[in-house]
Amino acid sequence: MTHPATPGGAADAGPQEGESEFRKEMGPWANFALGFTYLSPVVSTYTLFGTALADGGPPMIWAFVLAGCGQFLVALVFGEVVAQYPIAGGVYPWARRLWGKRWAWMTGWVYLWALLVTITSVAYGAGPYIAILLGYDATVHTTVLCTIALIVIAVLINYAGTKALSWAALIGFSAELIGALAVGVILLTTHRFHGLDVLFDDYGAAGDGSYLPVFLGAAIIGFYQYYGFEACGDVAEEVAHPGKVIPKAMRRTIYVGGAAATFTCLTLLLAVVDYRAVISGEDSDPVVRVLFDALGETGARLVMAVVLISFLSCTVSLQAAAGRLIYSYARDEMIIGHKLLRKFSPKRAVPEYALLLAAVIPALIAVGSLISTDALTKIVSFAILGIYAAFQMVVLAALRARLKGWRPSGEFRLGRWGLLVNAGALAYGLFAIINISWPRTPDVPWYDNWIVLLSGGIVVAVGLVYMFTTHHYGRSDAPAGVAIPDRGNANAGRGNQGKANPD
Repeated sequence: MTHPATPGGAADAGPQEGESEFRKEMGPWANFALGFTYLSPVVSTYTLFGTALADGGPPMIWAFVLAGCGQFLVALVFGEVVAQYPIAGGVYPWARRLWGKRWAWMTGWVYLWALLVTITSVAYGAGPYIAILLGYDATVHTTVLCTIALIVIAVLINYAGTKALSWAALIGFSAELIGALAVGVILLTTHRFHGLDVLFDDYGAAGDGSYLPVFLGAAIIGFYQYYGFEACGDVAEEVAHPGKVIPKAMRRTIYVGGAAATFTCLTLLLAVVDYRAVISGEDSDPVVRVLFDALGETGARLVMAVVLISFLSCTVSLQAAAGRLIYSYARDEMIIGHKLLRKFSPKRAVPEYALLLAAVIPALIAVGSLISTDALTKIVSFAILGIYAAFQMVVLAALRARLKGWRPSGEFRLGRWGLLVNAGALAYGLFAIINISWPRTPDVPWYDNWIVLLSGGIVVAVGLVYMFTTHHYGRSDAPAGVAIPDRGNANAGRGNQGKANPD
């Protein structure tokens, strides 16, 4: 599959005909479902509802609107990029073509660790629901064991191939959407205790001070919700007509996923009897309390089963994205062990060892979480920080390339709005990163208070040392910097054609 050169000399850098080892077995709806289950409105809302409500009271729901608008701008930028560069691995190959080798290497490094931690955060969040479903008490140790079990099941599904991944995504999407709607309608009609006016009353969450700092702390639920749309592009080589299908799937993921998440959060909010009990810490798990009160034990356990399907499908989608990023890195010889990690199963058309690594590291992170207090919030916060940082590295690369003359030439283009949208996406992303990193627990040891920023700094520092001591970033002659006309070339395929930009 060859692509025409852009007006400025860059080329649409999809793999050349016959080069990709993946099979184009993922249709438009499966691609959308992959992004939806990765974004997973049930997972994000059920995982952080209690934390966000305790921090910010009912008005925390407006975080969905804030994050949704900002991430929609990012999705538009990504849509332009993936339409021109439909390559497996997502942010790494996009950053490589938009800026250069070193920038791409660090973008992929940050995104990889964020993905691996996100896998842990999703599987970890399922632990209490597994405990409720099976009828035992959820301790830290049983939660870690459940996390590892969910990761193992997810990687086995991924090993089955693209068709199995597509079916897992479609089943997860159906279960999640139907479950969210059904539970929401039941709560609204049989277990509603408040009117919409509560969405403007913090019920004392801010104390005597301003509500803004409290809201920004609770906004983690919105930030955690709105990513996953990029997964549609991570499997670009497995989708027919990716330049047309994937940008549309990304936008649809924002629309449908965001609406489902907001609806789920709203119905839960109106069904909570006593907000002050949640804010004071007396009611530490309002989701479980609401479900058992509204549905009874049998109904609540049935809902837990549906919720677990959502957690599993989300973990499967995350692993698929991480495995393909690792494979993309290894295919370009950008990481240690690349000879093993780029091995491909011809029978199932999946990178087996890359997927295995995407299971082993999250399992080890889950075990390591035993050393931190409030492990779930810390894991989630670092996952969000890493994802947002990697996103903004691509957004910044796109803005830089645009200012240097890049004119997107894929099937999806923003036209004259491109520069404004790109700048808006960058401004939102920087604001989100600062807010996510801000320490808010001064009563804990300093290293725990700053653990999100420290973890991010360690990942970047180790990446820089690794990059400049091994020089793996310079091994491949896959195209780099080809989006910029005066530094590009027309041979922008995935393989070893054309000169690569030294940066």
